[in-house]
Amino acid sequence: MQHLMTMTSRRVAADVDVLETYAPFPGYGVIAINAHLIRSREPVLVDTGIGALEADFMRELRRLIDPADLRWIWITHADADHVGNLRAVLAEAPRARVVTNFLGMGKLGLQQMPLDRVHLINPGQALDVGDRRLLALRPPSYDAPETMGLLDMRSRVLFSSDCFGALLPKILSDAHDITPATLREAIDVPWLSQLTAPALANALAELQALAPVAVLGSHLPPATGMTDLLVESLLAARLAAPFVGPDQSGLEQMTRAPLAA
Repeated sequence: MQHLMTMTSRRVAADVDVLETYAPFPGYGVIAINAHLIRSREPVLVDTGIGALEADFMRELRRLIDPADLRWIWITHADADHVGNLRAVLAEAPRARVVTNFLGMGKLGLQQMPLDRVHLINPGQALDVGDRRLLALRPPSYDAPETMGLLDMRSRVLFSSDCFGALLPKILSDAHDITPATLREAIDVPWLSQLTAPALANALAELQALAPVAVLGSHLPPATGMTDLLVESLLAARLAAPFVGPDQSGLEQMTRAPLAA
């Protein structure tokens, strides 16, 4: 992907750093692509970013931690923007095991992931990382069948994978900087229209019952104390007209448009 803009890593929640990248969509805005480091007794890296920025990603990761100290690499799902630097991280993290489920293992097997580097877990089970437990869960919205988010049961920080992801008008460091109207319009999940309102509401109610203090998504700036607004926005997205991407002439216009600042 061309014109990638790299954001520095930073602390965003209790014991959590984010490794941020923003990818521009000229004429439309930008989208965050986040990985996270949980500074537990047994450190956990949640996702590994996009491979096009391997050198930058590894530099930022080394700035935060010696990769050799990583014990776990939690892959929320096996899309390219989540596993792009997995090989590079594993090469420098000999003790780390990849946390996924059976379907995820199957997809990672296409990349010749050794079975002795994998730790299987299912939604509803928890991983003990020394000083806390990480609860595996299925987010209310996802597209890859192996998707597993997680709740840090000590800090109550929720890692929501692609759920609540949104195309933004510009780079923002905090979800509070997104107006409610913009957030409602920015979340685009076309397949939500196929769900009944009660089914989606029930799934979102289960998430709210977890009482997360912050939601750290793969494609959204950190969202602290705004779970209710995120839930309302996803409910509204179910009724939104599905996004239709540009055709070839639109693509040519996009490539000529200025990048978002």
